[in-house]
Amino acid sequence: MDARAIIAALRSGETPSARELAWFARGLSDQSVSDAQAGAFAMAVCLNGLTPQGRSDLTLAMRDSGERLSWDLSGPVVDKHSTGGIGDCVSLVLAPALAACGAYVPMISGRGLGHTGGTLDKLEAIPGLRVDLDEAQFRKTVAETGAAIVSASANIAPADKRLYAVRDVTATVESLDLITASILSKKLAAGLEHLVLDVKTGSGALMKSSKKARDLAVSLVQTARLAGCPTTAIISDMSAPLAPALGNALEVAEVMRVLSGERGGALLELSSALGGVLLENAGLAKSIDDGVAQILNAVTSGWAAEVFGRMIYAQGGPVKFAESWQRFLPEASVIWEVKAPSSGYISAFDGEALGLAVIGLGGGRQVESDIVNPAVGLSDVAELGAKIVAGQPIMRIHAAREDAADQAMQQVLGAITIGDTAPERPPLIHERIEA
Repeated sequence: MDARAIIAALRSGETPSARELAWFARGLSDQSVSDAQAGAFAMAVCLNGLTPQGRSDLTLAMRDSGERLSWDLSGPVVDKHSTGGIGDCVSLVLAPALAACGAYVPMISGRGLGHTGGTLDKLEAIPGLRVDLDEAQFRKTVAETGAAIVSASANIAPADKRLYAVRDVTATVESLDLITASILSKKLAAGLEHLVLDVKTGSGALMKSSKKARDLAVSLVQTARLAGCPTTAIISDMSAPLAPALGNALEVAEVMRVLSGERGGALLELSSALGGVLLENAGLAKSIDDGVAQILNAVTSGWAAEVFGRMIYAQGGPVKFAESWQRFLPEASVIWEVKAPSSGYISAFDGEALGLAVIGLGGGRQVESDIVNPAVGLSDVAELGAKIVAGQPIMRIHAAREDAADQAMQQVLGAITIGDTAPERPPLIHERIEA
């Protein structure tokens, strides 16, 4: 086996064998494959793609590059994954809500990728919270609270951990094959019994066209089911931020507003839709509608917030976070209002540009070694279709410095289209993919 030969084959449009992909995955995990070779591999896959069989082989090779968990719990073991978007903090709402409904949620999540935010970065905005739990702590937290949201340990799909970081800084994020293998290698290694996938489409998504989103949803569902994990995908809209905030601490604040009953909107609607599918598939609900009702009840009753607070404490966060979260989240030193330059209707967002503005503020990574500032981002983002008048605030910029805020101001204004007529708003949920 030789990394150069495998990369050369990929460059020529050939799909390596299962044995070759397994060898390369082991090389990623034991460092015998170099960073340069990992980047070249990712670029070759991104440009030329793999066959469906090759995609499945890569997924299983990355899954088997480390340990595979199994569980012995009193309820079904389930999880959800999103392909990434802006203002998408569904995991922080859904995991505790599912646990409140009797499921166990050992959620292995990722960091920001491209212009999209990462669940782990959001959680780490909470002081003291740790996402790098060892296996014993992970198992204890799941068993006692019903949910834990952690990073993949060094023993869980280590090949993916290495390739994931390379993809973020080599412009190889938008590859159906690499996305499928990355998502499912971690999820399958976690020992799940049921999985629901939120595949985004629209300007703020990695897969901006409906066709690409559907292709990815089908790839994920088929690959997961071939591996023995019953899986459903929902294609959801990302033409506008899901929550009215982008940035780690700002999104956690939106989650707490939903869990406390202060706010609903698209964030709660999508969380309940995904949860309804998962509860029905796992046998905890008589139907999807019943599952949706259970998720909504878990939130409105306050039980999901209580579970979330216990999970935060179990992972090293403040003991009273759910009751007094405002005390704990960091705040930016510079907060500027973005005012509408003209009157009309907000007719479109360039979601990727908004996400990149947050990264420019320090809320994400330009290179792997960047330190994320949890306090920066955008808040109070006006809704798509909102009627506005010139000079009206349409969002707020949270920055560490005035020069950074000024740069973000130009990016944000360039990312918003104001039209004379109200746009036709796309549905939040486009389609459900079962196979």
